[in-house]
Amino acid sequence: MSKCKHRYLVSGGAGFIGSHLCEALLETGSEVICLDNLSDFYDPRIKLANLHTLLPRKGFSFIKADIRDTDALQSIFSSNSIDMLVHIAAMAGVRPSIENPRLYYDVNLMGTQKLLEMCRRHGVKKLVFASSSSVYGNNCVPFTEADPVDNPISPYAASKKAAELMCHTWYHLYDISTICLRFFTVYGPRQRPDLAIHKFARDILADKTITLFGDGSSSRDYTYVKDIIAGVSAAVDRLHASETKLYEIYNLGNAEPISLIDMVSALEQVLGKKAKLRHKAMQAGDVERTFADISKAGEFLNYAPSTPFMEGLQNFVDWLVTTKN
Repeated sequence: MSKCKHRYLVSGGAGFIGSHLCEALLETGSEVICLDNLSDFYDPRIKLANLHTLLPRKGFSFIKADIRDTDALQSIFSSNSIDMLVHIAAMAGVRPSIENPRLYYDVNLMGTQKLLEMCRRHGVKKLVFASSSSVYGNNCVPFTEADPVDNPISPYAASKKAAELMCHTWYHLYDISTICLRFFTVYGPRQRPDLAIHKFARDILADKTITLFGDGSSSRDYTYVKDIIAGVSAAVDRLHASETKLYEIYNLGNAEPISLIDMVSALEQVLGKKAKLRHKAMQAGDVERTFADISKAGEFLNYAPSTPFMEGLQNFVDWLVTTKN
């Protein structure tokens, strides 16, 4: 990332990916305004721990507010000259979205719309939007950005695709240059506790039985968080460098899918402990596999993930064990 000083608003900046991004942006000498509502979707103390490392940093400020709160957003945008919005905040997770689709559409669509409208009103012309590989549904792999994505299989996936379309509308109408990044199964230190690697690791360490949905052959394109942050940083740089308005979508993945059973085996190796397994049927909304074609991101963002899965897992486990102690 270039070392030019800017002021960024990062929504969801206290979370897993957001906190890593805030650190990377601060390293450039820029100012970062972190907007997060510290949702209880998972234990807010985890986000508070992330903030604990960020708050002493020069150029960092934190505002606790919801992206659906128009008055709070108006205050933030009117009080700060923001160069770019990096919009990561969202209700995440496929399975919970099936249980409460209204909440997911309210946060992921209406919240995004309110942020876009604030960008329009206050002249913020650059936006990075965190999308998801879930928009591809059960398309044939590898997934490319040119694939049709009109068959989402969960409310979460539908909300992310709809938000991409909304971003394109504001780009078209109001010249807000936008890059949408489709993240593929991000893992690493600070990973959310509801995600498979984190949950399985905790349960294996505690001698609890872990549940595998399906026969173990489903696969995910696990992508280490530092590689994701490198891709986001490159997107930020591309927006700054562009002399014309743009709207682009890029996959940020690892391009090396790993089956569920192989992921568990890798965790067993790193933890030095066998897992107790039970199998259940695949759950509604879960895709069978994800696999990113990252050639477009490689060409335009010089994106080249470099963290081997076993190395990334070891880094995660080191963090998990230190955090537990």
